[in-house]
Order: sequence, then C-alpha cells, then structure tokens
Amino acid sequence: MKQIKIDIGLDGGISIDAVGFSGPDCEEATRFMEQALGETVSRRHKPEYRRRTTVRLNQELGNGGAGS
Repeated sequence: MKQIKIDIGLDGGISIDAVGFSGPDCEEATRFMEQALGETVSRRHKPEYRRRTTVRLNQELGNGGAGS
C-alpha cells in the first residue's frame, strides 16, 4: 500500500517519507507537500528509489489461421 508519512519534530523540522513507491514516483507523490511546506533542506533516497517500476504485459498469440 502506498502511503505518505509526515513527521514533525519538536524543533519544527518536518520529514516526509513516501512508503510503497519506487523510482521517481516518490518524488512526484510528495512534490505538492514539499512545495506547500517551503524550502527543502535535504533529500535522502531510499533503496526503493533505485528500483524501476516494472510493467508486465501479457499477450496471447493466435495460431495465425483464418478460422481462429
């Protein structure tokens, strides 16, 4: 399940964590929050960022006959 977790520290620092996303999808998902909160001080990519989203396509091929 995809989630965006936001932690607000006692010092007012905010941490945004995109859970369940892979590749640059996490940055896309949190962009609106970063823009609303102001300047981004640092960004740390988790191992999931380096994973590519895989799309699997299944195709059934007929035998090419006219009656199929």
